[in-house]
Amino acid sequence: MTTHVGRLAAGVGLLAALCVPGQAVAAPEPAPIRPAAAPPVLDLVLDGDSLSLRDAFAILGGRPVSARLAADARATMDRARAGALAALENQRVYGWNQALGPLKDRPLSPEQAERFQRNVLRSHAAGVGEPLPDNVVRLAMILKANQMARGKVGVRPEVPQRLLAMVNAGVVPRMPQIGSLGTGDLQPQAAAGLAALGEDAPVRYRGEEGPASEMLPKAGLPRDFAFQAGEALPIISGSTVLAATLMDAVHRATVLADQAEGAFALFMEATRAERGSLDARTHRERHIPEENAIAARLRAMVAGSGWMTEEGRKRLDPANYHPRVQDAVSVRAAPHIMAGLRHVLADARRTLVREANSSTSNPLVFKRDRGRGYEFVMGGNWDGSVMGHLADTLNAEITDVGVLSQELSGRLLSPRWSYGLPANLAGGTVGLNSGMVQVQTVAAALIPEMQVRAMPVGTLSRPVKDGQEDHNTMAMASVRHLHENLDRLETVLAVQYMMAAQGIDLIARQMSGLPLGAVTRTLLAEIRRYVAPLGEDRYLTPDLERAIWLVHDRRLRPSVAP
Repeated sequence: MTTHVGRLAAGVGLLAALCVPGQAVAAPEPAPIRPAAAPPVLDLVLDGDSLSLRDAFAILGGRPVSARLAADARATMDRARAGALAALENQRVYGWNQALGPLKDRPLSPEQAERFQRNVLRSHAAGVGEPLPDNVVRLAMILKANQMARGKVGVRPEVPQRLLAMVNAGVVPRMPQIGSLGTGDLQPQAAAGLAALGEDAPVRYRGEEGPASEMLPKAGLPRDFAFQAGEALPIISGSTVLAATLMDAVHRATVLADQAEGAFALFMEATRAERGSLDARTHRERHIPEENAIAARLRAMVAGSGWMTEEGRKRLDPANYHPRVQDAVSVRAAPHIMAGLRHVLADARRTLVREANSSTSNPLVFKRDRGRGYEFVMGGNWDGSVMGHLADTLNAEITDVGVLSQELSGRLLSPRWSYGLPANLAGGTVGLNSGMVQVQTVAAALIPEMQVRAMPVGTLSRPVKDGQEDHNTMAMASVRHLHENLDRLETVLAVQYMMAAQGIDLIARQMSGLPLGAVTRTLLAEIRRYVAPLGEDRYLTPDLERAIWLVHDRRLRPSVAP
């Protein structure tokens, strides 16, 4: 899951000169970077029922956390643990007194229990690749603790509290991204389990990476911890890493959906688009709530625009003006196209709230419906199919928004398709200057990469482990592809923003006296704080990197309630 931050930090000078459309601009000066005030600590009391997406997004945003189990949850877990141990006297149970996977029929003696817990984590910690981001790991550990707090997996309260102690102290296990098939989070969570034991699995603490055996004492935590009978399997079983990674994608995609709407509004101003395509009456007739909401936000963004009027459309060539009648499909249907993304995001949020407060391990322990005591039930609650297919669908919608954005930026290069903008958005003499044609090519180059990675990975199951795990969701591959495409969409939207702003500046003198919309005016000003209009051709990589940074840093999120 790569980001542009490291590359931009080295190559992007933050520029602060405000550029007015049509006005000559001097080279911008670097803007001072003011350290942000530390956010307040998020106090979480986990009961297995009430963890919210607001809390999850705060954790993903880097907010410090102090998390603990609710007293009632601890009592519930104590009762379930006692019931689970009693049930073992008369029941053979997967991962408790029986081995795992294709070795499920091999019995384990009570004397082997503790060694088995350690061996399970060692054998399953085989993942490779780049580590998951620290905040995703923190969230995954909190999700795991919250699910354990439900008292259905039979572990002692000390197990989730050990995970929470690591989170609270700022100790982050290194979880490799590659290895999970979406059939539980076996490899990444095994790495966290080994770290919790105090073995030599790598962790990060205050910017330093080292073995947990050394770093835990530095963080003020006991080095050693022992998992007892049945406690290693609930660490690795379930889909909490998948859920945390998908939550991160939903968080990112929501912000990019907002910025895609802002980029479209700026495009409408640059092309002086027909406002009729946003008419509330049309959108109400389609009965798609997300579409209605997008059209309403777009109307608010361009409210007060004189550019998107008949007077505005006449300005570039009054003598040869003919009414446009209607714009191209990509313009008229944009609220419908972007509504698909909003619809899937809403589905994903509902699913993830449910997932955060569910028992997703195997086996589970329940009070007997008849008689006294508890019993184990073996099932498939670890399966990540629903989240995996949601990730695939969200990726398809993200890709479609990217395709739309690239089509719109391509229209800006053409005098015919843009209704009179200079060819290639050249700021100097056209021909002598090539303008922004290669900026648009960057977006065009990324679209096929997005389309290839939008292939639904959830349809590619294959059997493993001697046929015992014969259907696998491949959901971690789905969310990894999704995050890669979110990275690409940041660049595609940056291209659209940069080119729409250039189009507006190129005709600003001819549009003199006509205002931009209330929100689009603000978006243009924010772009011009960091990226100067293009006059004579110049080296454009730094400009585009600044625009990418603006999108990545959420600077171009419109000030309209989503």
